[in-house]
Formats: sequence, C-alpha cells, structure tokens
Amino acid sequence: MIPKLSPQHSLEALYLDYLAKLEQSAFSGEIQTSYASRLAVATDNSVYQYLPQAVVFPKTSNDIKQICRLASASTFQSIKLSPRGGGTGTNGQSLTEGIVVDLSKFMNNVIELNVEERWVRVETGIVKDQLNSVLKEHGLFFSPDLSTSNRATLGGMINTDASGQGSMVYGKTSDHVIGLKAVLASGEEIDTDPVRVDHLDQQRESLTDIYAAVKHACVDMRSLVEDKFPKLNRFLTGYDLKNAYLPEEDSVDLTRILCGSEGSLAFITEAKLDLTPIPKFRTLVTVKYDSFQSALRHAPSLVAAQALSVETIDSKVLSLAQQDVVWDSVRELISDVPKQEMQGINIVEFAENDEAIQQQKITNLVETLSETGVTELGVIGFQSCDDLTSINAIYNMRKKAVGLLGNTAGSAKPVAFAEDTCVPPENLADFIVEFRELLDGKGLHYGMFGHVDSGVLHVRPALDLCDPEQEILMREISDQVVALTAKYKGLMWGEHGKGFRSEYGPEFFGQELFSELRKIKAAFDPYNQINPGKICTPLHSEEQLVSVDGTKRGAYDREIAIEVRDSFKNAMECNGNGLCFNYDTSSPMCPSFKATGDRRYSPKGRAGLMREWLRQLAALKVDPLAQEQKLNSRFISPDSILLKIRNSIAKSKGEYDYSHEVYDAMQTCLACKACTTGCPIKVDVPTFRSRFLNVYHGRYLRPLKDYFVAYVESYAPLMAKAPRLFNTAMSPKWASIAVEKTIGMVDIPTLSFPTLAQRLPESLTTKYDYKALQSLSEEQKQITVLVVQDPFTSFYEAELVEDFVKLAKKLGLNPVLLPFKPNGKPQHIKGFLSKFNKSAQTSAAFLNQVSELGIKMVGVEPALVLCYRDEYQHALGDLRGDFNVLVVQEWLDSLDESLFENQQVTDKDTWYLFGHCTEKALKADAFKQWQQVFNRFGGKLEDVAVGCCGMAGTYGHDAKQLATSKAIYELSWKQKMASLPTERCMVTGYSCRSQVKRLEGEKPKHPLQVLLSLLP
Repeated sequence: MIPKLSPQHSLEALYLDYLAKLEQSAFSGEIQTSYASRLAVATDNSVYQYLPQAVVFPKTSNDIKQICRLASASTFQSIKLSPRGGGTGTNGQSLTEGIVVDLSKFMNNVIELNVEERWVRVETGIVKDQLNSVLKEHGLFFSPDLSTSNRATLGGMINTDASGQGSMVYGKTSDHVIGLKAVLASGEEIDTDPVRVDHLDQQRESLTDIYAAVKHACVDMRSLVEDKFPKLNRFLTGYDLKNAYLPEEDSVDLTRILCGSEGSLAFITEAKLDLTPIPKFRTLVTVKYDSFQSALRHAPSLVAAQALSVETIDSKVLSLAQQDVVWDSVRELISDVPKQEMQGINIVEFAENDEAIQQQKITNLVETLSETGVTELGVIGFQSCDDLTSINAIYNMRKKAVGLLGNTAGSAKPVAFAEDTCVPPENLADFIVEFRELLDGKGLHYGMFGHVDSGVLHVRPALDLCDPEQEILMREISDQVVALTAKYKGLMWGEHGKGFRSEYGPEFFGQELFSELRKIKAAFDPYNQINPGKICTPLHSEEQLVSVDGTKRGAYDREIAIEVRDSFKNAMECNGNGLCFNYDTSSPMCPSFKATGDRRYSPKGRAGLMREWLRQLAALKVDPLAQEQKLNSRFISPDSILLKIRNSIAKSKGEYDYSHEVYDAMQTCLACKACTTGCPIKVDVPTFRSRFLNVYHGRYLRPLKDYFVAYVESYAPLMAKAPRLFNTAMSPKWASIAVEKTIGMVDIPTLSFPTLAQRLPESLTTKYDYKALQSLSEEQKQITVLVVQDPFTSFYEAELVEDFVKLAKKLGLNPVLLPFKPNGKPQHIKGFLSKFNKSAQTSAAFLNQVSELGIKMVGVEPALVLCYRDEYQHALGDLRGDFNVLVVQEWLDSLDESLFENQQVTDKDTWYLFGHCTEKALKADAFKQWQQVFNRFGGKLEDVAVGCCGMAGTYGHDAKQLATSKAIYELSWKQKMASLPTERCMVTGYSCRSQVKRLEGEKPKHPLQVLLSLLP
C-alpha cells in the first residue's frame, strides 16, 4: 500500500523567523505556508516551476508596507519578495523561491470613480473584467483589451504594460495610467506624479537616488535611448526610459518607469486610470483566406481601412477551435466557406460613435473585398456581424486560442517562450516566412495567431519538455528567434514581457544602456529583494539574471512514468493558462475558486497538486495504476482494514501526509464538470478526483457521509416503500442534529409522498414489458417514449416525473416507465470506482438492450443523463455500447411538427430559464434547444446568465461545505432570482431547485412543468 508522503522542501529557518515576526506585527492579511498553497503559485502560464517559501495575502497598503519594512531590516535583507496578480504571465514573471505577495485575493476594490472626468482609482488586485463590469453602466471601459481579461489583474497589466486587441487605437496600459501609488523595498510609499527636472532636488531625501538615476538615464542619455529603442507599438523595455521623460513639460514621470517593470522595482498598490467611452457602434468583418500567408499579406490593407483592430488566426488554431465547445457559439458566424478550404482568417473590427462614419468604413471594405476576391488577395469569403452577442462570441473564440493550442494530441505541446515576437507590420509577412522555415527545419508543429495590425505574432512550437533533448531544442530556437527578430528590426518580447528571457536584455540594450537600468534597480531596490533576477540586477550586485534555462515543469513531470502521465493526462496536461480563474460570476467555471479565492480550489490548483502527488509516488517507486487494479479486486484483507484504522488514527492525531492536502482540495470540488469543457486543455477534475479518492481511501477510512451519498441509489428505493415513516422520523430538530453530528450532512431532503408508483396509475403509463414493446409497429414506436428513472426525481421529486408523463400524454404519446436502475454517479463522485464500474456495466447492459427496441429513451435529470455520455464513456470505453438517453429538451425538439400544431401555450409573456451548470458544461446547446421548444409551442424564453447554484448534487448537504455552498449561490443566483418574478423562473436541475427552495423558501418549476400547465 502507499506510504505517507512527506512535505517537500521545508521552509528555510530565515523565512520561518521572518513569517513569525510578520504574523506578530500589525500585518492584517493572511499567511499560507502549507505545501499545497505554495504549489498553487509555483507555476503560472509559462513552462517554469519554482516553489516559494510562502504566500502572503495583504489586505491593505499598510500590510504591504509592513511586509517591506520587516524585510528591509538588516536581519532579513536576503528575504526575496515577488508581487503576484492573476498569474497569467507567460514567462514566469511572478515565480520565485522567496515569498509570493498575492494582491488579488483582497486588494481588488474600486476606490473612486469620476464619470464626468472619466477616471477611476483602483486597488491593483482588481481583475480587468471586474473593473469593466462596474464601468459599463456608466458607458465607460478600461480599454487595453487582452485575451486574459477575465482573470488578469490591473497590477499585472501595469507591471507588464499589457496591451492586446485594438492597441493601434487604444495603446498600451501605460498610455492610460495617470498615476500610481507604490511601496518601495524600504516600506516607504510613493506617488508617481510627474516632477519637473528643475524640481527634482526638492523631493524628499529618501527619493534622491531614485530621481537621480532616472534623470541620468532618461534625460542625460536621451540620444542613446532614442537611438536604441525600436519604433514599435508594442515595445516592452522593462523600464520605459524613452517615455519616462516628458520633454514638452521637462519632467520625469516614475509612472512610466514602473509600467512594464515586471514587479522588480516596487509593489504597485493603487492606480489612477483614464477611461474610454464604450463605442456606440461596433462591427466585425471576418475575412477568410486560402492560406495563412494570404491573410498576413492582406492585413496592411485592412489596417489602412482605418479599422480599430486586425486579428489573425491560422488553420491550426481554427481546426482546434472547431473541435472545442467554443465552436458552437461561432459556427453560424464563420460558415460561408467549407472549413477545409479556410486556411486563415482576419478578424477586422470597426468601432465608432458616429454611425455614418462607421457605415462608410464598412462599405468601403466590403466593396474592396467583393471586387478583388480570391485571385488577387486569397480571399475566399467574408461575413459581418454587428450585434454584441456575436461579436463577443468571435472574440471569445479568439481569446481561447492560446489554450486551444495546448489541447493538441500527443506528448509534444505548444510551448510559450517565443510567443510574442514583434516586428514592424510591414516586415511581418517576410519575417513569418523565415520563422516558419526555422521551425519547419526542426520538424516542429505550431499554430500562429496574433495582432497583425501591430506586427505581433503569437507562435508556440510544440515541444515535449519531459524530454531533456527537447528542452535543449527550446534554448536553440529561443536564441535563433532573438536573432531573427533583430534582423527584421523587432524584438523577442513584444507583448508578454521578459521574465525568464531577461538574460537577453544586456545584448539588446548594450552594456552602457543596460548599466542605466541596473542603476535604477539599485536606487529602487538596493538589496535585490523585489522579484530578483527579472529585468536586471542592481549595479554592483553579484546576483545573476534568471535564464531561459530555468527549472521547468517538465523537469518534475519527467520523474513520473510515461504510462502514468498518459493515464492521468487530464491533470498532467494543465498548461497553467488559468482560464479557471475566470472572474465572471455568471460563468459556471469553478465555483469553489470563485467563492473562496483560494487557488488550490481551482482546476489548475488541483491539477498541480495531483501532478506532485504522482511525482512523489514515483519517487517512492509506487505505481498508482497497480494500486487501482488492486483496489478493484473484491477481496478485502483484514490487514488492509487494520492499516486503514491505524493510519486514520494517526491522521486524527495530526500526522502529516501530503495526500491529506490533496484530499482537502479535492473535497471542495463540486464535480460540476464545468472544467471539462470550459478549460481549453480539458482538465477534468471530477475524473481524476474520483481516481485520487479511490486510491486515498485504500489507505484511510472513509467518513460515513461518503457511504451516505454513494449508496443513495440503494437505500432510496427501500425508504420509498414507507416514505411517511422516514419523513416523520427525520422531521424533529433533534433528528437533523443527530444526522449532522454522526454523518456530517444537513438539510436532508424528504421523500416524495405520494410515491411515484402511486402517482402513475395504468391510465397514465404503460407497464414496461420488453416483448410487448418489441412487437409494436414502427408507427406505434414513434409515438412511444421510454422514461429513464434517476434516484433524485423518482424518489424525492416524483411529481416532476408524473408531470413529464402527463406532458407526453397531452402530446398524444404513450409513456412507458422503465424499471429503476442505479446510474452510479453518486458512487463516482465519492471515488467508489469499482462499485461505479459495476453499476455502469449493469445499467449500460440494460439500456443497450432497451435501445434495440428503437424507441426513444428520455431522462428528466440532466446531470444523471449526461453521466451516461461522460463518466460511462471514461469508465467503459467501447463496452459502453451505443445506447442514447435524451434529456427532455432534446426529446421535445426531436418530435414531429404535427404534434405541435394544436398545442400552443396560452401565456405569451417571457419565461426565464436557469440552467444546470453540468448541463451547460456538457451540452452547450441546452438553452438553444429549450428556446426552440418554447418557440414551437408559441412561448417566449430568455436565458438567465448564472454560474453554479452551490448545491451540485449533495455538495450543499455536506456540513463542512455548507458555508461555501451558500456563498456560491450568492455569487449569481441570489441576485438574479431577486431581480426576476419568481413565478416565471424555471430551473432544469434537481439540485438547483433544491438549493433555491432551501435559501428562498419557494421551489421553482422545471420547464416541462411550465409547458404542461400552459398547454390547453
């Protein structure tokens, strides 16, 4: 059996002392030193991995002052501190072996908004989309638009001087920063308002060295700076020497020094930002090409058409998008040419406040495209859209491109290291020809997309960094791309900053100018404590710059056997893109992270913990695949039971096992499945979570609540034989308290009474008889529907199944209730995998037999129906068979039109649909089908954008998760329920209806119940 796993890399004594003193000080934030917490920030969106000593979460600027003051004491001057926001950097900017200072958890507020003057002051931990959601109602937005906008913080954007789509018009982040508040390494706070050169000597004494260094570099060395800095829209220097001097005012602006400094000079705590009016008119023209080269060569003409932006995507990325759920939202918007002929697209946006100007620009472009066409430009088609929903859908596809590249098949994955090259736009097409020759010459696959209007190209060659030879190849390519960009008057880091590419700085700047950067670093951070090794080191420091050859995730992953990596690829292949940190509360993606702000409780966090768990097992020469096989055997030895008891007693006494940290993170997962489609890499937490729990409980005893949940499909049918007795026994308050104390479950639902059997007399349903059904004619089979039962609706919400049967009868159909067969999903959720596999085999065998009848099978509860398609496929593979159970809207939408002719609803007002998060994750067209069904009945349906309700099966009944469950509900469901007429709100999921009833006191109806009540 698996031995206990030890904490890796214990904290150094100096850091333990520092953290102890910080905790005893006026610091009011959180300090996390657990191995899991440190692992959660050991990676970002790059290939690198560095384990920090700790993670601290300041709540105020005063907390950051306290952090720095203590670190500046002579005892602690070797302490290293690195600021972190969303962790979206592609080059390891926030990675450190010191202390991570994460501003995103608490310092994320809007401090002041002046709509009239169009500026806002914010704490820098705020996410860009979070800020824009506040500004939207005032018709304003913070304009630099990057692909990670739903998780990137303003602090991160400032530190990398981020830009993105539309930068030719909107510029970079630094173009919109009015001023900053920052805390220096000494703990002193500064404001970065511009200061006239002749007033520099009047600044406080502690800033003398800073202003002297900046003046010398920006003013005295002006000619060298002008000569060396390339004339590019996307130029990231590290310290912006060119723009930090304002010649028209003869002043020095520290704001420009800090923008793009990658957190290496100070902690930026507040920012005053100028805002841009939201354009009244927006139009996207999507132009398709016969080759990517055609798209690139045509781009300058599109820029000349005075577009806001021109974004390009190659066939590789388009192909991956077509295999992803994101394609469902854009299929009709990019569909006028066969997809196999579409080898590249340009997305051209026009945005104006004057409708006449907008229309003239679009007309001019469309006329040009129509006149020239394929022979001259390689254009094979184009489409326009001007509704916001369609525009956002196309941009969401474009924004997902980075992650989609990571979902390529095989062990070689697209790697970020030369992904943001920038050359003058007029050189881009020729530059790409050589870039492609370089990569093709090494036999590498890659995808390309980018901002062709500003000459920025995103390229990620596919490498297997678990192979040391491929890691060497990464270095070779990196060096060659640096030389290639220089040849075309560009640079390697056009958009995503330097980070571990900082080693190329001295060569690019030249020794004289690079020394000026080092002097600035020394003035701000004399002991090299803040994000050391990034951009430069202080002058006279012996410490080295970080290197492209820094430690990578692959170095750890290669310790795990290939067959194990392949088996657990739904965890191993997480590339850190962080889409699971999505701020949007209406998105179903990872509710546990949204509610807690704890990155351990995200798909990326859990995948990282799982990778380390597998690595530690490998170090101990334990094969988890062999362990799974052993656990699948039916024989349970007395020794294994005694071992579980001994280990569980040791656990209760506080004995450490890293597996416990993994277990705690897995317990917070709601198994909602949003990560399986929302994540571009398809990180599937519920699947590897079940496998982990299965192995973990081969060593430790299970809590009683696991059995209570896993065996619901066994005991619910038995209790349903005497529902009033059970309900009466559970009604006293003491009974609920006893269940909570002994089992750990709360708010146990009551059984349905009358029971389903009592609700369905022979006049409503035909008794299931296989031979009788087999003898039906084809016409009779077409008007028959087989109702697949699930434990929750059949035994706890029998009225819904009854209403489904009545609806079928009203439509002139013959419903037949199939005998109840355990689905097994509750067993899967709790990691009883051998029992789940048995349940799945039994149920699949039955349903495959029934499917031979050629009669449609329908289930009412979407989470259970979709389990047949998802978990069953994972568990059984080809043994699953080809049976198909439909969800209600699929079935209704598939019915013959004749059934709807005389069935029109009497209520034409709008109804509002709250979708189940699992259904939205695994069936992207769920709402669209419900909308089509309501339309066919003459009704009107509107989708309500909400995330998870927080119940997620039995998660909300777990006493330990109760507070989080309610917090998740309050993120989106509570506000939407309060803003709409409750009687017109419909909910598709059983657990969602249960949560609403628990927290609002009123149970909403299922859409089928509404249809039943409205049909004549």
